[in-house]
Amino acid sequence: MIRFENDYTRGAHPRILERLLTTNKTQTAGYSVDPYCESAAELIKKVCVVKDADVHFFVGGTITNLTIISSILRPHQAVLSAITGHIATSETGAIEACGHKVITIPTQTGKITARQIRELLSVPKIVHQPQPGMIFISQSTELGGVYTKAELLAIKNVANEFGLPVFIDGARLGYALVSSECDVTLADIAKLCDVFYIGGTKVGALFGEAAVIVNDKLKCEFRYIMKQRGALLAKGRLLGVQFEEFFRDGLYYEVANHAVGLAMKIKAALQEVGISLKYPASTNQLFIKFTDAQFVKLSQKYTLMPWAKENGLTVARLCTDWSTCPADVEALIKDIKML
Repeated sequence: MIRFENDYTRGAHPRILERLLTTNKTQTAGYSVDPYCESAAELIKKVCVVKDADVHFFVGGTITNLTIISSILRPHQAVLSAITGHIATSETGAIEACGHKVITIPTQTGKITARQIRELLSVPKIVHQPQPGMIFISQSTELGGVYTKAELLAIKNVANEFGLPVFIDGARLGYALVSSECDVTLADIAKLCDVFYIGGTKVGALFGEAAVIVNDKLKCEFRYIMKQRGALLAKGRLLGVQFEEFFRDGLYYEVANHAVGLAMKIKAALQEVGISLKYPASTNQLFIKFTDAQFVKLSQKYTLMPWAKENGLTVARLCTDWSTCPADVEALIKDIKML
């Protein structure tokens, strides 16, 4: 079987593994207090053009979201999220387990708007309801969408008006940054939110995410909170090594471009034969509307993730990544055209 159901079906980019191997016997201090993490943090701050940011390394996305959100919110506060947001749909109630409600905002595209946020925040609050305390968005979204600079700026302006911090989940940030629809850079991201993270797990790392805290008010004693939440990896240097390799000479963007380029080839083939997508696509995720017969046929050779049923069709998610083989994509395209 050729697997396309997610973007972490294989281990890690060869350069990451090679770097881990060559540094394997070097002794360092633990808990990310080591030369590799320090170097990676400096490289990230340089590409984000923000000298005074704090950079912290995590193993995965859920623990990153949980730790950041719980560090910001007071006990009576909640986080605003798209109804499709990862914290609302795919983290087994991790945020709620910390005592914070996720207030969801309806969306057909995975993106929420400044207008929706303003309308929600403008409703008078009463003591019997959790108080909105921050805004959570994903770039790219869980449905493969991309926020533009204008959209992010509008959200940040509303957030500033109501005194709420903005947190950007960047699990697939690399794919968003190279998207044809994206007009923001990492430097822009750093200016348009208070805290964000650069995803590695889904963008070619063995594991790992790099959280970047821009707002000084959110930095205080953050490592204590990481430790309490089980997020401070003893062998933290393993994370630093990977992100140092990512940003040493542009590997992060190279990986993302590879995946998105192949996804767009598949998208073009689908359009050619009249198979439509449920959501606009310009990143590494495609949500494809197949007839049941088409889905069953392709599933004999390829693993796609069934996402939804819609008007008698099966919507399936297809992902490309660092390891996606062009020959496999060509085989898939050939089979799509034979449907």
